[in-house]
Amino acid sequence: MTHSKSAPGGFRIEPLYWLFLAIPLAATLHWTHQPGLWVFIAACVAIIPLAGLMGRATENLAEAMGPSIGGLLNATFGNAAELIIAFFALRDDKIELVKASITGSILGNMLLVLGVSIVAGGCFHRRQTFNRTSASLGATLLALATIGLIVPTIYYHLTKHAANEETRATLSNLSEEISVILAVMYVLSLLFSLLTHRHLFAGPEAEQDVHAEPPEWSKKTAIIVLLTATVGIAFMSEMLVGSVEQAGESLGMNHVFIGVIVVAVIGNAAEHSTAVLVAMKDQMDLAVTIAIGSSIQIALFVAPVLVFAGLAMGKPMDLHFSVMEVIAVIVAVAVTSMASQDGETHWMEGAMLLAVYVILALAFYHLPPETVLPVPN
Repeated sequence: MTHSKSAPGGFRIEPLYWLFLAIPLAATLHWTHQPGLWVFIAACVAIIPLAGLMGRATENLAEAMGPSIGGLLNATFGNAAELIIAFFALRDDKIELVKASITGSILGNMLLVLGVSIVAGGCFHRRQTFNRTSASLGATLLALATIGLIVPTIYYHLTKHAANEETRATLSNLSEEISVILAVMYVLSLLFSLLTHRHLFAGPEAEQDVHAEPPEWSKKTAIIVLLTATVGIAFMSEMLVGSVEQAGESLGMNHVFIGVIVVAVIGNAAEHSTAVLVAMKDQMDLAVTIAIGSSIQIALFVAPVLVFAGLAMGKPMDLHFSVMEVIAVIVAVAVTSMASQDGETHWMEGAMLLAVYVILALAFYHLPPETVLPVPN
């Protein structure tokens, strides 16, 4: 993300931060009981700069604490906005929206973010390269996560003719067991990439950062900003989730489309801009890491955390997704793997990724509500 000139105290003001005006607007609309559509739109806009501020604070902490701890911080807070939105949706029993936001974040990062980044980079650079080892590991981890979604879905369809308390309990148990495996693999992937085999992931951009400038903010400032942004996103997320049904009815959209496309794009907006900007600077290795790494965080970290959170809140959530969602994730993983296997990109590859994303978005938009997410009776 680009920054403008520093304001007094070293805090640089970005044009993006004008969107902070949407925070009091959203609160006023909510407290005065205005139509849900306007509350939803204002809350969505307000989350964008808050997510950007959270990312900026995390980057400063990462620079101050070194590459290993910094990598862990980025992995933990990289998708915090989506996690907070999903948490409030889970609390309000909007399981359909939670699952759709998971699917949408995976698809958005792999197809939309990476696609736009490749196109933007390709407009300024004829050929760009990136770390094939990192991209290959990411594709394999995403394939593992896809298996974690397929198995509960297959189990549901094999047993739905005999849906009863026992099969529902087994589906929940299966999802919890798979979540443990996914979470363990996520931790192992962090150990592999940040500690034991860090040298395999150090590209030319890492070498350029040896003499990098000191962090923009002190640790204390970064922590305060991070906590403040987190609280702000929590408040806006509660308003967003509370107004999503009215917004969906007003716009003629089903909940899965809102979760897969709208909520996912809003939650990742600040991160999306970062990937595009670094790609335009010929730092495609970093752009690919942001896009694929964020998808891995969602699939192997956020999804299991939400399953465990639902268990703790007495609102069980399984990993049974609709057939359309599973197919979409499989297609996205396959297409992204094909596009990244040679370690280089050009703008045409980005255009193809965007075409796949638009096709899938159209499919979700036209999906009949009754086929969105079958739930055991």
